[in-house]
Amino acid sequence: MAEMAKLAFLVKPGEFEFREYPIPEIDDDQILIKVEGCGVCGTDGHEYKRDPFNLCPVVLGHEGSGEIIKIGKNVKVDSAGKPVAVGDKIVTCIIPCGQCPACKNTPARTNLCESCGVYGLFPDDDIHLNGYFASHMVVRKGSTFYNVTGMSLDQRMLVEPAAVAVHCVERAKTTGLLRFDTTVVIQGCGPIGLMVMAVIRTMGIENIIALDGNDNRLEIAKSLGATHTFNFTKFASTDDLVQAVKDVTGGLGAEFAFQCTGVPAAHATVWKLIRRGGGLCEVGFFLDGGNCSINPHYDLCNKEVTAVGSWVYTPQDYPTTFDFLRRAKAIGLPVESFVTHHFPLSQIKDALEANVNMAGIKITVVAD
Repeated sequence: MAEMAKLAFLVKPGEFEFREYPIPEIDDDQILIKVEGCGVCGTDGHEYKRDPFNLCPVVLGHEGSGEIIKIGKNVKVDSAGKPVAVGDKIVTCIIPCGQCPACKNTPARTNLCESCGVYGLFPDDDIHLNGYFASHMVVRKGSTFYNVTGMSLDQRMLVEPAAVAVHCVERAKTTGLLRFDTTVVIQGCGPIGLMVMAVIRTMGIENIIALDGNDNRLEIAKSLGATHTFNFTKFASTDDLVQAVKDVTGGLGAEFAFQCTGVPAAHATVWKLIRRGGGLCEVGFFLDGGNCSINPHYDLCNKEVTAVGSWVYTPQDYPTTFDFLRRAKAIGLPVESFVTHHFPLSQIKDALEANVNMAGIKITVVAD
């Protein structure tokens, strides 16, 4: 009898069903991995709650890593040119289509591919083994992937959110406004906001103001070096919060802000925290959270704010991400402590509930 793979299918919002499929034979350009673990992303939480991408039934999980147990004869190296073989640990990045204008004309920005694929966000097909919330996964031809043998499992499960943060900071650097002495506001201290904070700390930025509505997350921000923390729920109004930020920035506001929440009202607020001549990077909206209003005179033109958006990551960001994680560990930033929960695959529903209820920072699902 063929060996079977166990997959956790989200069959409808709030409901998982475990299914087994024969582990397929791979072709000369594919890789079969035994999944060791995967972080639970906010996107997984949204899919669990309401399936906004209309993917059900789907095997979620895109912050994962596993061990190569079979490899096609044409696969010799990873996307950075590092040799790969059975027994190596890998993480996957995006799957660019290679045909759209972004892929053809701006190869360094394949994150803007019109048909970009991501494991864990595929609708079910005849392969089935398409996401990390499973015992096994097939890595297809055309995928970008990296050999991360030597990294701990917790580190490997943090690579994907760390790449989001690295790409965000790279976008912010294009404004020319990030320097050693820049005063930075980070709005939203979930996994992405905290990871952005860690990235800029490795760059030498030390004047950091952290905003969130959860005191536990603000304590972690302090452990990363935040010089000031504010719980926005403890202010009577937005104006009071803005004044608090101005009070610790010489009455001016921050020189740069990272908006890391998916709440439209937070985006409207962040402009008011920025001083004249400052900058903004918006990284919070992978999903459409709705509209918000800003005053283009006071918030943008009068202050001549330089703003950029950030969309996931590129394959080129992954080697930088590995360097960031090594540097963060070397200078004592407790990045691995972001992983607060490990649920076995058999408790996938509990893991998603913990994510939705913000029970920790990075919830993970590991092999049974």
